[in-house]
Amino acid sequence: MPSSLQDIKIKLDAHVGEAVTVVAQAGRKKITERSGVLRSTFPSLFVVELDDANFERASYSYTDILTNNIDITFTD
Repeated sequence: MPSSLQDIKIKLDAHVGEAVTVVAQAGRKKITERSGVLRSTFPSLFVVELDDANFERASYSYTDILTNNIDITFTD
């Protein structure tokens, strides 16, 4: 992933509407993996519409990517 917040936002802007998988650190030695569609990007965060029945949407900040707290993979 890019090394600045602006570069991360630009890269995500190019993938709005595409399927993504988000792997997030959920605490001590816990990892959650969620799949969904990248719906929108905002100046400081982006929104993923999830496929899971329990959650409708999740938002993440660009700093989560920069600090490696989450990993995003674009799927076909």
